[in-house]
Amino acid sequence: MLGARTTPAAGAAHARPGPAEPGPATASPRPGADAPELTAGDPTARAVAAVEHLLAGHLAGKLHEARAVDPVFAEDVVARLVAFVGRGGKRLRCAFAWCGWQAGGGAAGGAAAVVRVGAALELLQACALIHDDVMDGSPRRRGAPAMHTEFDAMHRAGGLLGEPEAFAASAAILAGDLVLAWADDLLAETALASPHGAALQREWAAMRGEMVAGQYLDVRAQAAGSSSVADAVRIACLKSALYTVERPLALGAAAAGASPAAIRALRAAGHSAGLAFQLRDDLLGAFGDPADTGKPADEDLRARKLTYLLAVAAESAERTGDAEAVRALAAGGSRPGGRDVAAMRAAIERTGARAAVETRIARLARESLGHFADSGAAEPVRREFAALVGRAAGTPAGSRTEDV
Repeated sequence: MLGARTTPAAGAAHARPGPAEPGPATASPRPGADAPELTAGDPTARAVAAVEHLLAGHLAGKLHEARAVDPVFAEDVVARLVAFVGRGGKRLRCAFAWCGWQAGGGAAGGAAAVVRVGAALELLQACALIHDDVMDGSPRRRGAPAMHTEFDAMHRAGGLLGEPEAFAASAAILAGDLVLAWADDLLAETALASPHGAALQREWAAMRGEMVAGQYLDVRAQAAGSSSVADAVRIACLKSALYTVERPLALGAAAAGASPAAIRALRAAGHSAGLAFQLRDDLLGAFGDPADTGKPADEDLRARKLTYLLAVAAESAERTGDAEAVRALAAGGSRPGGRDVAAMRAAIERTGARAAVETRIARLARESLGHFADSGAAEPVRREFAALVGRAAGTPAGSRTEDV
């Protein structure tokens, strides 16, 4: 995922929330009454538009509620969260939930539940990104200042007391906690209104635990200086692959009341596609253009994050006796500088790790499509899923992934 990055300069201007302030709302949208009609056009695009519509109304309600609690809290925290969620990303998770719902036999006219599940997933994603950026010290996200960077700038511009960095980290953690609570509440409301609510809640609870486990293992592997390929795969699956594709597919299918056999096939499809997504993100973290990714370049290499890409390169260097590559990729010591990062990139290329990861991504994408076909999904849904996998994995079926 993300690596360590620089802190904002002293005296940076107070970063204001970008979008126009939402209008007042007295309550969150009601289950079953909040999704616009899914009519003409591409089905996945319509579903994502429905999630965007729901999120806009839901967040307007949250901002209105926050103003009644405290205007400073509403302005400093909630308005920033509204702006952050509104900046989007690729909305892959809600799109995969939609594919799971269709593959699971979701009936026309009953899409409100899966739209709400998709919105809850996008709120959960906001929490994950905010907390991840704090842990990694990442200054930018989605082409704009990260949440803690905005709080740091606000502290400096306002002449507040204490250390700006400590204030920013604390405030961003609270913001992440708040948006996680919103996600949990939205999912719980949806589950209570659904005949399949118990299955939805089981999938959601498992996903949250997996995310935390993956994040912890990522932090621990970095502290331990691990170069294990097995560790890298385990972290990639738990930290990203499961909650990006596998669990969203299963949540969508659960909302449709899908059979256990269909859900097993969808989980297998999601596992392969989710791992392909994370391996693509590893490549972008090492070789991507910040103009495309919305994140600083070199972040994973500078922090020496344990990615599958780095682990494969280190293993290959040891096996072939490439002492120069071993030194470039070794853990420990100070944070790599520009020349060191260039040496790491060269070692990754020379060991064949970059090409090996590209090959595995392509294989995983193919495996995913095969598993999805086993779910019994109709051909049009299979085409939608293939296009989504192409976007997520950066394979020829779609565009490369840019923002997680």
